[in-house]
Amino acid sequence: MRSRGRYHRAAGLVVLRTVWIAVCLAVLVISGIAWSTVSTISTGVERSYAIPDDAPRSGSGRNILIMGLTTRLDLHGEPLPDDVLRRMQAGESDRGGYNANTLILLHIPVSGPAVAMSVPRDNLVPLSSGGEGKIKEAYGRAKIAEEDRLRASGVHEKRELERAGREAGRRAQVQTVSAFLKQPIDHLVEISLIGFFHIAEGLGGVDVCLRGAVKDPLSGADFPAGPQHLDAAQALSFVRQRHGLPNGDLDRTKRQQAFLAAVSKRLKGADLTVVQAMIDMAKQDVVLDARFDLSEFARNLPSEVRFETLPVEGGAKVGGQDVNVVDPDKVRAKVFELATAPPPPPPNDGVPCVD
Repeated sequence: MRSRGRYHRAAGLVVLRTVWIAVCLAVLVISGIAWSTVSTISTGVERSYAIPDDAPRSGSGRNILIMGLTTRLDLHGEPLPDDVLRRMQAGESDRGGYNANTLILLHIPVSGPAVAMSVPRDNLVPLSSGGEGKIKEAYGRAKIAEEDRLRASGVHEKRELERAGREAGRRAQVQTVSAFLKQPIDHLVEISLIGFFHIAEGLGGVDVCLRGAVKDPLSGADFPAGPQHLDAAQALSFVRQRHGLPNGDLDRTKRQQAFLAAVSKRLKGADLTVVQAMIDMAKQDVVLDARFDLSEFARNLPSEVRFETLPVEGGAKVGGQDVNVVDPDKVRAKVFELATAPPPPPPNDGVPCVD
């Protein structure tokens, strides 16, 4: 079994798709956006019925499951334009699959700060479809199974298969995470890799600071040392890089936190053009559950969102794959602890310099 410290660092990724929630919170608060505009966002975003009306609900506060997919396809399963893929520098459209590589339970209490709890993607858990697997695989496995079932029944229209398959994936992912954490899921937010790119693009890029020059052909990162402004493609490379850094995933975690700080700083001077860019991004890159009322959400926004990572015990090989070994009781105790008494936020000194 590999060292616990190594897996704690790998589990510690504050993964880039969480930025969408942070951006929405900041845009709504900082811009004083009108409820009519919030309503426009709410009606323009694609909706999911993966959480049924009779599903268990939180008794105090709300739990929102944020799912970040690795797919390079759009919401309808169509390839992204070649020029977008080229600017993203994240590979071809057939890369990524439908793993939910980002899983975050965002707990919003009745009062006080919210806490975003990252669920490490390689945790070995019971899947809602049966058997064990990495928690991130619940979505993709269910999607494939549903599409196979529909094809066997005579359905072959591509978009219909994509829609039904992704709904099955969302249901499976919600059920798997809910059962693992023993927490009801009130709402879901889904976003894929292109959403992050559009966030950085809509903001006109972000400011970062590097302690030393880096060059990594795998992520496309090629930056000098010191403060600098990154465009959308460079920002994506900045947060994706882990090869060639002193502490690998640990340094990538710090970069993602630095990106969040940069986004927050940028939004303090946000104008209506930036707000509109965020709205446009949400309409093309985001899926919300059918009951998610953004107007109500905006009226009850927490003043702070704090990021934490749920614990793992170590690592093992199962079926030739590396997995995280977890103690469900310890994980659930940590969720309860964070939901009832989240830790204080770290000091905010602007955009930090990172490796």
